[in-house]
Amino acid sequence: MLLLGIESSCDETGVALVESHGNALPLLRAHALHSQIAMHQAYGGVVPELASRDHIRRVLPLTETVLAEAGRSLAEIDVVAYTRGPGLAGALLVGAGVACALGAALGKPVLGVHHLEGHLLSPFLSADPPEFPFVALLVSGGHTQLMRVDGVGRYQLLGETIDDAAGEAFDKSAKLMGLPYPGGPWLAKLAEEGNATAFKLPRPLLHSGDLDFSFAGLKTAVLTQAKKLGTALEVNKADLAASTQAAIVEVLLKKSMAALEQTGLKRLVVAGGVGANRSLREQLNAACAKRGVRVHYPELHLCTDNGAMIAMAAAMRLQSGLVEASERYAFDVKPRWPMASLMTPEAPSRVPA
Repeated sequence: MLLLGIESSCDETGVALVESHGNALPLLRAHALHSQIAMHQAYGGVVPELASRDHIRRVLPLTETVLAEAGRSLAEIDVVAYTRGPGLAGALLVGAGVACALGAALGKPVLGVHHLEGHLLSPFLSADPPEFPFVALLVSGGHTQLMRVDGVGRYQLLGETIDDAAGEAFDKSAKLMGLPYPGGPWLAKLAEEGNATAFKLPRPLLHSGDLDFSFAGLKTAVLTQAKKLGTALEVNKADLAASTQAAIVEVLLKKSMAALEQTGLKRLVVAGGVGANRSLREQLNAACAKRGVRVHYPELHLCTDNGAMIAMAAAMRLQSGLVEASERYAFDVKPRWPMASLMTPEAPSRVPA
């Protein structure tokens, strides 16, 4: 089965081809990605209308690129998968519209995919794919969650952010320091030059006894510290960046280790854009090695939004028998689509501490 995946939930247009055979792990055949970072930098953040218009320009040329790279034709596609949500409504509509139009034109079924499930299953695209069950740390954009994953669609929520997510803490803190958009990668790069103990910043909910997260207070603390520094902020910026990153990473690290201890599992999967952070990877690798825990990540180029994760999630869902692709081409999108809607009905949404 050859699946075409289209991702257009925010500011990256992604298209990919994934091939599955029986119950074997699906394989990525080709993918292409266009980032809108340069376009949005002038505005300091994503402008939804501009994002939607750019997706319209990019999605078909990217599809042609992917087909050429894989040496396949449109007629060979068996299923067209697309991101149904969550994300920006206008951006989602572009991908959904193109996918359903392609499906109708080819007479092939289509399947809407949950964006976060795409991230969750993206490590299966790596050279070292995980095995079920595992604990997943999902740190993507506005989402920070810990889950127990026993199989495709068999998810239990262990903890989540009650306000800002880790990615938002990176981006908002970077903006407070005057760093360019997107702030997170810039802050991480600057942090390499700084002293992580220079400023004492809070680690919200670090000792809460549960697996929930909170990063809004950290962002406020960074703002307060930046104001205190005043004109001295520029010379202390690397230290403030390093201290901010250290606070975020420590919380993610400690909560992840607590989730592993609580579940008794020996495998950790880290997915989402923040999973590309070098400091987080180094500290998780070291902590997991001490505990005899295997840790898995997506390939670095697949940490951000991409079509490969959408095609992969669709292929694995179809293999599991949880869904069937449909030849009904009327579509809708879900800008707000709680991950809880994919959780196993009979399982508790949270595991008691």
